[in-house]
Amino acid sequence: MQTYPTTTGKTADLVRTFMARTYSWMAAGLALTAGIAFFTAQNEALAFQVMQWRWPLIIAQFGLVFFLSMFAQKVSSTVAGGLFILYAALTGLTFSSLLFAYSPSAVTAAFATTAGTFGLMSVAGFVIKKDLSAMGRFFMFAVLGLFVAMIVNLFVASSGLTLLISIVGVLLFAGLTAYDTQMLRNMALSGVSGEMAERAAINGALALYLDFINMFLFILRLFGFAGGSSSND
Repeated sequence: MQTYPTTTGKTADLVRTFMARTYSWMAAGLALTAGIAFFTAQNEALAFQVMQWRWPLIIAQFGLVFFLSMFAQKVSSTVAGGLFILYAALTGLTFSSLLFAYSPSAVTAAFATTAGTFGLMSVAGFVIKKDLSAMGRFFMFAVLGLFVAMIVNLFVASSGLTLLISIVGVLLFAGLTAYDTQMLRNMALSGVSGEMAERAAINGALALYLDFINMFLFILRLFGFAGGSSSND
């Protein structure tokens, strides 16, 4: 098992500062996504335009995530931060459809449940002593497997498979939250600082943001599946 320095004194301050910066970026992204989703849903003309451009917007989101994941450490923090904010804004546009597909109570309950689960798993990832780095490959293949199952379900439209995918999705992204948090903590322990630390914080914020919104989507599906909370039902 790999060991890391104890977070005391100056090291503790560095870790605290880095993690605070990371979660600040993540919180800003989530707030922007929620605000744009709500604003778009309240504007019928804008919501219609978003639905017309739904697939180009989704493709743009995938492109931004790929670019940030691959090159966030090679561009300036200003560029990386701008692209992260742009991604959060585009996600808000596409997420506006959720406010039509699900009741406000279901969306609120799913968000609160996600926030609580994310918070607990993030704390666990920060304080747990066991090294989780070996689980990285497992999570990578699990995400790929989940994606394949979702593609298959588009054709078979099985309610049982939908339920299974949603449960596995929640568990997977809860685990990824703990994993990513520990990886970020370890990065802070390595002594990253300056411009490199800012880029790392933005990249880390993106990882945690993705964990949160994916967990939220799967929890929302579970709420709709279990309670018939879709507003279209």
